[in-house]
Amino acid sequence: MIKSNTTMRQRTILAGVSLLSLTFAIGCEEKGPMEKAGERVDNAAKALDPRGPAEKAGAKIDDAINK
Repeated sequence: MIKSNTTMRQRTILAGVSLLSLTFAIGCEEKGPMEKAGERVDNAAKALDPRGPAEKAGAKIDDAINK
């Protein structure tokens, strides 16, 4: 009898976790207004200077060596 209760509890937990995961997966399909605004800010920042921090640091090192 104890084994049956444990199995039932495990199945219930597994079903709950599966349902919760499915809910999050379905709920994240559309981008919200804040996510869209964040992407616009990111794109604007990249348009100003598309180089990343490693490229900028490398350029500074090159400039220091070439002086």
